[in-house]
Amino acid sequence: MKIVLIGIQGAGKSTQGNLLSRKLKIPYLSTGHIFRELAKEKTKFGRYVKEVMNAGYLIHGKKTLAVVAEYLKRPEYKDGYIMDGFPRTLSQAEFFKDGADKVIYLKVSDEEALRRLSFRNGESREDETPKAIARRIKLFHRVTEPVLDYYRKKGTLIEIDGEKLIKEINKEILHKINGS
Repeated sequence: MKIVLIGIQGAGKSTQGNLLSRKLKIPYLSTGHIFRELAKEKTKFGRYVKEVMNAGYLIHGKKTLAVVAEYLKRPEYKDGYIMDGFPRTLSQAEFFKDGADKVIYLKVSDEEALRRLSFRNGESREDETPKAIARRIKLFHRVTEPVLDYYRKKGTLIEIDGEKLIKEINKEILHKINGS
């Protein structure tokens, strides 16, 4: 099964992605994690990724497509995956048209996301400055919300109240993807 998790920063995508991965025995792939690793590399692309992420912008669409396509060629993803952070734009979703059996939208208010991010107990990352987070939230509403409509029209979107308890969210996701 190919599952895509969508939500604003702080919605709980990585928490749910890891829980689902263990429960469904499907590998979890986070583009945010991939790009943070690339940003550590002392290469031209690594510096580009670091600058873009730290400023709160999205990595250019074609570059993201290339990185994701390269990762999905790996054998561990041939039977399915749980993808977090991709697609983020309508053009990426259209290119990735067969890449998702189910799309889980973890719906969280901007206020709740900001609250969660401010209480990450020392886990703050270099790309999580207040300015970068605010920019990323605005980008989500402007750039990623059309992706939700795209998947809604395809009939693969599952909307989940992401402000519930972690266990409740996970139970609801599992219930809805299993169709029972």
